[in-house]
Amino acid sequence: MHDAENSRFVTRDRNWQPKAYTPDYKTSVPRSPRQALVSIPQSISETTGPDFSHLKLGKYDNDLLLNFNNGGLPVGERIIMFGRVVDQYGQPIPHTLVEMWQANAGGRYRHKNDRYLAPLDPNFGGVGRTLTDANGNYFFRTIKPGPYPWRNGPNEWRPSHIHVSIAGPSISTKLITQMYFEGDPLIPKCPIVRTIANPDAVQTLIGRLDMSMGTPMDSLAYRFDIVLRGQRKTHFENQ
Repeated sequence: MHDAENSRFVTRDRNWQPKAYTPDYKTSVPRSPRQALVSIPQSISETTGPDFSHLKLGKYDNDLLLNFNNGGLPVGERIIMFGRVVDQYGQPIPHTLVEMWQANAGGRYRHKNDRYLAPLDPNFGGVGRTLTDANGNYFFRTIKPGPYPWRNGPNEWRPSHIHVSIAGPSISTKLITQMYFEGDPLIPKCPIVRTIANPDAVQTLIGRLDMSMGTPMDSLAYRFDIVLRGQRKTHFENQ
């Protein structure tokens, strides 16, 4: 269906995104600009490609239970993360690359700079990727990440979350966000979440439990639809 309704201009709500300078989230202080922004023309390399439609994925690229298997299964609550990537009119975004990364069940990342005392899981790498299908659907199988402390304050904890990256039509249009889990009491306490003033925007970051998509006696499922543009778009960290 392509008509005026699906091609009209939708005004961007600038209040949807948090301010760059939010001192309660300490990392925003050195990262926020101190001078007026300067518009720089983009090169062709920034406005074209890459095209992921013919990307060859590995058998377990979207299955974190198996893609780092070293003789056993990872520890933790087995879950399914799924959803659709759509535009502001609900039209699917097909064949786009969706990447994700997360902490393990104990709240630790497989990263050299992560010094949290929780142990690494020898059978969990914490990264995955997939392409959306013709209807914009994506699917991952993983374990539910644990919360972890961070040095923003004397006793601050990040809620359980999964980082998600969506590749746009050019290298400069990559978008990054996070999925939190429905019902987590740490969500409203998180200084990063509190930078978002609009409560409706916060709701776009929460994966919803969907019992119909779970695997009986195996995995719960969380639905996380991602809206790329418009007034009800998913909140993205890099905007």
